[in-house]
Amino acid sequence: MTASPLSTDARQQAIDRAFAIYDSGRFLDDLKRRIEYKTESQNPAQADALHAYLADEITSTLTQLGFTCRIAANPIAERVPFLIAERIEDPALPTVLTYGHGDVVRGYDEQWRTGLAPWQVSVDGDRWYGRGSADNKGQHSVNFAALGAVIEARGGKLGYNVKVIFEMGEEIGSPGLDEICAQESDALSSDVFIASDGPRVNAERPTVFLGSRGGVNFDLTVDLREGAHHSGNWGGVLRNPAIVLAHAIASLVDRRGTIVVDGLRPPPISDAVRQALADIELGGDDNAPAIDPEWGEPGLTPTERVIAWNTLEVLAFKAGNPDAPVNAIPPIARATCQLRFVVGTDSEHAAEHLTAHFAHHGFTEVEVSVTRSATATRLDPEDPWVDWVLSSMKMTTGKKPALLPNLGGTVPNDVFADTLGLPTLWVPHSYPACSQHAPNEHLLGSVAREALGVMAGIWWDLGEEARTITGIRTARSHSSTGRLSAATQFAVAALVQ
Repeated sequence: MTASPLSTDARQQAIDRAFAIYDSGRFLDDLKRRIEYKTESQNPAQADALHAYLADEITSTLTQLGFTCRIAANPIAERVPFLIAERIEDPALPTVLTYGHGDVVRGYDEQWRTGLAPWQVSVDGDRWYGRGSADNKGQHSVNFAALGAVIEARGGKLGYNVKVIFEMGEEIGSPGLDEICAQESDALSSDVFIASDGPRVNAERPTVFLGSRGGVNFDLTVDLREGAHHSGNWGGVLRNPAIVLAHAIASLVDRRGTIVVDGLRPPPISDAVRQALADIELGGDDNAPAIDPEWGEPGLTPTERVIAWNTLEVLAFKAGNPDAPVNAIPPIARATCQLRFVVGTDSEHAAEHLTAHFAHHGFTEVEVSVTRSATATRLDPEDPWVDWVLSSMKMTTGKKPALLPNLGGTVPNDVFADTLGLPTLWVPHSYPACSQHAPNEHLLGSVAREALGVMAGIWWDLGEEARTITGIRTARSHSSTGRLSAATQFAVAALVQ
């Protein structure tokens, strides 16, 4: 990405406007107001707060930026609505779709550190505490504030269109998001998707991820009989479901955490993914847990194990009453498990692979029930949008951004990548040790300030480069190889200027 000295100066002025929003305290004031909304989507009693956040807070913010907004009913979950907004300068211009979610997990008020509360922002040095500060109120606050700075810097004209899909149910699995996007596909039609969620690789390094691992949550149940029976009278002649289930789980993953069921393993890691992850180190931030170096798939780096491979975890295991055990053999044992997986995994048949594996090993008592699933997605790292966004972020920060082919966790990227068919770029503004979903959740002020500059640069550069990138992608789609030579890309760029 190249720019003339004049446009570089104007770009920096836009970034400086974004920094001024932070330095003046306006960004903190906005975040304080948003944190006060108790938008716990897991709590049905907060349905009014979910609606109010969209109707009063986000609609007001976007209307001031020139958007037309409407609240859209959720097709399958009435209490978690959507907001759809658009800012159309010219239908012939490129269009970017952005996204955010205003819901949060439960506050767990009583578990926060003394002096902190989930529904008010408390600033302690660089840490801004509050539920949603990192996930996701702080992140979409950055993006909207930076967009406003660029609109002002460009005199009210971005040079492209912006659309927004905003949800209030991400923390309960985004019910209705896929359905509303399918219904509103024409209204949401765009050229690229750019949004923010999840963490950077560490606090100091700006990051882009291109998709996310998928997830399959499933229950394993061993139900052997009615009622518990005294362990002294019946121990040794009655099968213990907890022991049976423990052995069944141990047959899925070896003692160092390696998945041993072929159908649940991913394809080999590609050279492009290995190259992208080569200079990324997992962990290192304050409060980050110590990595167990011998845990997981052998032959991979810790980063590759989290980002480029599959993991199978036991999230919960119960038999009897752990809080008040009695001298009895329990009748039933149940485990809640999760498979995190990358693109290329046969996740659609996870239940069949598990059932066949248990049958082969003689665990016919184990019942498999899939409770939730999300698709893995990954934009091609060689897509022209990827080089563009990396160049923009490096120009703004002077740092080499980290490129993650996909997030280790799961965001609803499949809706945007598959249902809407968009190239997807995620630019996170949190960091791994933010205590997301836990007591004492926080945003780092230093990261928020840098992120305002990063996003202002991205929103600015879209006005300079979006037509070129969309032109190159269109030409690639018509190429027999799906790739264009540098000379051809230069020619395409010249045509669309």
